[in-house]
Amino acid sequence: MKYYVGDRTIDGVKVTVDGAPLNPRTDVMEYSKNGFEWSYEGPEPRQLALALLADHLGDAAAARTAVDPFMRAVVANFG
Repeated sequence: MKYYVGDRTIDGVKVTVDGAPLNPRTDVMEYSKNGFEWSYEGPEPRQLALALLADHLGDAAAARTAVDPFMRAVVANFG
């Protein structure tokens, strides 16, 4: 099982998977040039949703299909 961690640091939001930086997957779609965010609906949470889905599913096309519902239901509600 993979372990994802998000943290707010002095350098901004950092998200890791199993201790390594999460790839934002801008090669699949670039929703934001400003990195990741969560707790609201917008381009940065959408980029995080895409990155999480692409990493977890291992399927970029499936991640793009599910990105908006996942962002609204999950990423926008992270505390």
